[in-house]
Amino acid sequence: MKLSADLLAFQARIGHAFRNPELLVRAVTHASISSANRPDNQRLEFLGDRVLGLVMAEALLSADVRAAEGQLAPRFNALVRKETCADVARDLGIGDVLKLGRSEMMSGGRRKDALLGDAMEAVIAAVYLDGGFEAARTVILQHWGARIGDVQQDARDAKTALQEWVQARGQNPPSYTALGREGPDHQPVFTVEVRLVSGETEIARSGTKRAAEQAAAKALLARLEGRNG
Repeated sequence: MKLSADLLAFQARIGHAFRNPELLVRAVTHASISSANRPDNQRLEFLGDRVLGLVMAEALLSADVRAAEGQLAPRFNALVRKETCADVARDLGIGDVLKLGRSEMMSGGRRKDALLGDAMEAVIAAVYLDGGFEAARTVILQHWGARIGDVQQDARDAKTALQEWVQARGQNPPSYTALGREGPDHQPVFTVEVRLVSGETEIARSGTKRAAEQAAAKALLARLEGRNG
């Protein structure tokens, strides 16, 4: 089986030359276009999630030999969650090569975090099945590398940290309001406001709604913590 030109380019971006190209094709095939002769990527996604988890666990233990389990767990969760997988997928351009059914394509499937994250995990599994664990580890560390370092510095999920901060002071959880969306479909910009019942607010903008929420929460938390020493 020969790969199409776009998948050959995608293979080069991954950094792994497939001996069995069918694995790569399957990894980018969504259930909305699957058939008896065209299996989707759901089983690969299941496997890839586990491979990613093992590589991230090893990487975090090596990166900080003194960290306790309670410190490692949030870092691990930040690295393997669907949104992070989707961010890596965007860096690799997975959306451009996803094989989708018409309805999924028309609803913006190439931009959805869930589809991109699932496809990224499926690609990891495809590399694992094609080249073994070391090949998968190499690909994962290549594309997650900077994030592993960053998470050592900023391990807390900002929304969770803000919620814990306000609840510790007897307040209700913060609320998030989408104020608008701008830009073309392939590069949207979301504006989100976070507000506390006490009146404090922050507004942030980002390429996904969740990232905008996180940015707003992080900014508000930094202001609150700074004000309170």
